[in-house]
Amino acid sequence: MLTIRQDLVDAIVAHARADHPDEACGVIAGPFGSDRPERFIPMVNSARSPTFYEFDSGDLFRLYRDMDLADEVPVVIYHSHTATEAYPSRTDVSYASEPQAHYVLVSTRETGPDAGPYEFRSYSIVDGQITEEEINIV
Repeated sequence: MLTIRQDLVDAIVAHARADHPDEACGVIAGPFGSDRPERFIPMVNSARSPTFYEFDSGDLFRLYRDMDLADEVPVVIYHSHTATEAYPSRTDVSYASEPQAHYVLVSTRETGPDAGPYEFRSYSIVDGQITEEEINIV
């Protein structure tokens, strides 16, 4: 189960809406061993694509260096889908390299950049196996 604060959910959704029609992506870091998402880190989708996201390699290197220095890990890795449901694609699964992370997807397919309904779902992705998780918003 993913337990996440409402302000972090709001930040992910706001990022997804701001980057629409391109996919948004980012990380929420937390203390090593805690499974507690705390520090919101929006990233740039270097692919600048409505159907694909990619972290810039330099940004990703700096992110992991900064997390190492702060004794943090990527608790949540998130991205948006702009035209499809909030479910991991084959590409998303192939990129899932953090077995302890929660992979959060938000879909902006119904409203795009505007306020309104959205899908917000979380998954565990380990060895190519997708398991949807409950989300506890606090």
